[in-house]
This record gives sequence, structure tokens and C-alpha cells, in this order.
Amino acid sequence: MRQTQILMGMPITVEVVDGAAASLIDAAFAYFAAVERRFSVFRPDSEISGLNDGRIAEDAVSAEMCEVLRIAERTRRDTCGYFDIRRPDGRLDPSGIVKGWAIRNAARMIASGGAGNFLVDAGGDIQSQGRAANGEEWCIGIRNPFNEAETIKAIRPRGRGVATSGTYVRGQHIYDPHRPARPIEDIVSLTVIGADVLEADRLATAAFAMGQDGIYFIEEFAGLEGYVIGADGVATQTSGFKDYVVT
Repeated sequence: MRQTQILMGMPITVEVVDGAAASLIDAAFAYFAAVERRFSVFRPDSEISGLNDGRIAEDAVSAEMCEVLRIAERTRRDTCGYFDIRRPDGRLDPSGIVKGWAIRNAARMIASGGAGNFLVDAGGDIQSQGRAANGEEWCIGIRNPFNEAETIKAIRPRGRGVATSGTYVRGQHIYDPHRPARPIEDIVSLTVIGADVLEADRLATAAFAMGQDGIYFIEEFAGLEGYVIGADGVATQTSGFKDYVVT
């Protein structure tokens, strides 16, 4: 059973092959809706807006907010500041953490509900487990950023998380915190495979902010593999990425 809804400003697809599919899918979408209510910087009634506006004190935030802020700070340290949820105007925007965190949590919820074969895809960041309805391992396509109708690579993540950062859909929405006024123009797409989708997503965002150097960061970071496409159309992959490519 497969269903797609627009939540958190993007299409989210949940597919559950076994178990109580309908109820698990409903629970997953209810969870994403709750995450949006808490973390959306576009909602004046969200918890993150209350924190930014000073209506909620830092020591009075929810456990979920505390967890996301802790992960954000760890990511800032892991990436030498190339990932920072504090914007130039001083406000916090944890969306670079929240998406992967929410996908991971929804996937755990589905698994704990008894499903062994499922996929959760939010805006192209994916956590899968087991096999698809056709009995084969889940296969994930990487789009050609210069022609979105074309798939240039197909990978089998085998239970690992996949996240892609890029400018070819949303434009220049990722910036280098060290040089926030300078657009990232040397790369257009970076796909990362990590232990889970949270790990892949948080580090894909930071690596993209590094520009051409990001793929070397992914190569050296334990447990990650990556595939970057430059503005010139040339692709570079980490040494272990080939192990996931469908031949």
C-alpha cells in the first residue's frame, strides 16, 4: 500500500508492503503533521517560532525540540561550522535536521508496528527496509539535475538512508555559513548514503555547503558514501559508493 501527501512543504510518500499497512501509513502521516506543527518556521504558532520570538524560553522547550537542537549542535561541530541552524539574522531554522530526523522516526514507528518491508520518502530523502512489493530490494534513482525526467544512477541502499542536497529544484537555498553572501555554484547535486537517513541528511547539507570540497569530506567521514555532480556536469563518487550502484 502506497500513499503520498503534501506535508512539511514537500511531497511525502509512505509505502508499506506488509503488516497493518493502512494504519501504519496513517500513523506515519499523523506524525509528520505533528512535526510540521512543532518545527515549521513559517507557522507563527509553532514551537520553533515561539522560541525565536522569545515567547518560549530555551529551558522550557519540548523534549523533541531539545533532541533536534542537540543534533544540530553536534552537526555544527562535526562539520567545522558548515552546518549551522542559526541564520545570519540570528533566528533558528532547524529544517536541515528536522526532515531526516522525522523520516528516521517515522520509519522506526513503522518497523515497531510490525512491518519489515517499507519505504519512507520525504522530498527525495529516503529510509527503506526490506523489499519492495515486487520482491526485489528497494531501488532508488538519482535524478539528472540538468534533466529531471532522467535517472542517471540507481542504487540499492539495503536499509541505509539516502539524502540528496542540491540547487536544481529549489535554487540557492543552501549557503556556506562561513560566507553566507556567496552562492554555491560549483556543484548542483550531492547524494549521500549513511547509516540512516538522519545521518545522511544532516551531513549532505553540510557537505553541499562546502562546494567541490564536500565530496572529500564525505569520503573521509566514517560510514558515509557520496555522489556529487558539478555545475560542469562531471560526477565524482566516493570510493565505496560503487558497492550500492545497480549494475
